[in-house]
Amino acid sequence: MKILSVVGARPQFVKLAPIAEQLTARGDEHVIVHTGQHYDINMSDVFFRDLGIPDPDVHLAVGSASHGRQTGAMLAGMDEVLEEHRPDWVLVYGDTNSTVAGALSAVKMGIPLAHLEAGLRSFNRRMPEEHNRVLTDHAADLCLAPTEVAMAHLAHEGLADSSVLVGDVMTDVLLKVRDTVADRDPELPPAIDPSGRYYVATLHRAENTDDPARLAGIVEALAKVDAPVLLLAHPRLRARAAEQGLDLSQGAVEVADPLPYPSLVRAAMSSAGVITDSGGLQKEAFLLRVPCTTVRTETEWTETVDLGWNVLAADVSTLAAAVTRPAPEPTQAAPYGDGHAAARAVEAIAAGSRR
Repeated sequence: MKILSVVGARPQFVKLAPIAEQLTARGDEHVIVHTGQHYDINMSDVFFRDLGIPDPDVHLAVGSASHGRQTGAMLAGMDEVLEEHRPDWVLVYGDTNSTVAGALSAVKMGIPLAHLEAGLRSFNRRMPEEHNRVLTDHAADLCLAPTEVAMAHLAHEGLADSSVLVGDVMTDVLLKVRDTVADRDPELPPAIDPSGRYYVATLHRAENTDDPARLAGIVEALAKVDAPVLLLAHPRLRARAAEQGLDLSQGAVEVADPLPYPSLVRAAMSSAGVITDSGGLQKEAFLLRVPCTTVRTETEWTETVDLGWNVLAADVSTLAAAVTRPAPEPTQAAPYGDGHAAARAVEAIAAGSRR
């Protein structure tokens, strides 16, 4: 079996790692296409190195652009790649521009398409990611769902026959990395005492970074919390703050570059809480049993909210109180699987090839 994976952004590299490991173990041929959507070394190269992912076979190097231009550049490059490699399946991951570009390319070339992390829904059509994931699910020959909630969404949209519950591959990675870094000290700026209370924060979504008043309100709220806030500044955040003349380093906020994935996991493990607008980090915080505050109006990972480990803080005026809320009740719930999702996903694709 020959699989061609299309990735381009940090969460996709994390999801790719256990899939690549499984395909190698089976002796399947695996072609990795990196679109270049995340081109900063801290958002790209270090993930391949730290997670032991083989180097990409193809790098489209599309770089940053508007959604339409970026997706179009990926589409323009993908035809030649698919014509050269002719895989049995194209596998796309998550909900980025790389996801929908890979999906459309496969469909146009008549190559079977599998979507990993299918069925997630925010029901917020203002989010580009929501359009990407819905379009990809309805184009896919095989929807690989991470949760029962995702399976229900797919069934509601008439996609039950093409859907398989495999679990969440990010759980596979998180549990493995957690165990390897547990004995390390967290990598923190000198101003933050690793033995004391601190929070970890990330922000990158357009609805938070592109509105000057909202971004300023978020930073001001974080500046007032009761312990240092390690703000891991995505390149998009730094660029928008500079354009707006906003100083990110205020009060409790300590700004640093994004961490390699193992270092991020270790920093989150010892933190008093996570503040984010990232989908993946909400779930990672839950798996580490670290309280999370999500700076959004909704979440695709509703289980984290239902179980009390995640709170939505769409209103910036509530952010500081949400971050410093009491710890949630302990739980043994495992809605995201047992750490063997990648093996199930690869087997589901192989079963599809045998039909």
